[in-house]
Amino acid sequence: MAIIQHGILEATKHTDLDLNATAEELASSAKTIYGMEIDNTNNSVDVFVKCYDTNNASPPTVGTTVPDMIIRVGAGKIRSVSSTRGTVSGGNVTPAAGFAFGTGLYMACVTAGGTAGTTGPTEDVKATVYTN
Repeated sequence: MAIIQHGILEATKHTDLDLNATAEELASSAKTIYGMEIDNTNNSVDVFVKCYDTNNASPPTVGTTVPDMIIRVGAGKIRSVSSTRGTVSGGNVTPAAGFAFGTGLYMACVTAGGTAGTTGPTEDVKATVYTN
């Protein structure tokens, strides 16, 4: 009997227990995000997680640098985000495509969407990100 894995074949787990308005580096080289969980249960307002495709040679300025991806998480909610699932065809496994960040990965969390938001949440926001 063959066992076939779907989705993430191998990933590194990154956990930030206090994602805030200061951009934090998760990776200094190219990474692909396959999934993430953002926990906003401690806040009574929506938060927006901004992801930037850059590294420490050119760190983003929250409020000025245009994010490459923004994820809204409702007040008091947990949000899971994943890329498309992998596929199996003719016995060949194609892993999930993921969200590619070609230079590096920085993340920040603020209470306003778009590029301009700079105010961090009043309580901790936890992010768990799976990359390779």
